[in-house]
Amino acid sequence: QVLLLESGGGLVQPGGSLRLSCEVSGIIASYYTMAWYRQTPGKQRELVAVSARDGSTNYVDSVTGRFTISRDNAKNAVYLQMNKVIPEDTAVYYCNADRSDDFGSTFWGQGTQVTVSS
Repeated sequence: QVLLLESGGGLVQPGGSLRLSCEVSGIIASYYTMAWYRQTPGKQRELVAVSARDGSTNYVDSVTGRFTISRDNAKNAVYLQMNKVIPEDTAVYYCNADRSDDFGSTFWGQGTQVTVSS
C-alpha cells in the first residue's frame, strides 16, 4: 500500500539543474525522516540528503551547496533540487522514508536514473 513514486530523472549536462520528485502515498511523509540516496554500479549506496522530522537537513559533503532537499506536506511529496551537477552525480537516485528507530519501518522508491553527461 505504501508507494514512493519518483520522477524527474534523466540526462542533464554538466553545470545544469535537475529536480527529482518523490510522491508519497500510504503514509504521511511528514511523520517520517525522508532522504535521498544514490548508487552507482560497483559502489555502496550513499546517503545524499536527509530531511529529519524536526525540520533539520543534512547533506553529504560532495553535494553540500549544490543540492537541496525539501518537502511539500500539502502534496505529501519530497524533492531533491540538483544544481551545478557534475558527472560524478551520475547514479540511480532513491527516495527513502524511514521510521526504523521506533516504527521499525522503512520504505523505498523504485529509483530513477540521473545521468550527467555532455
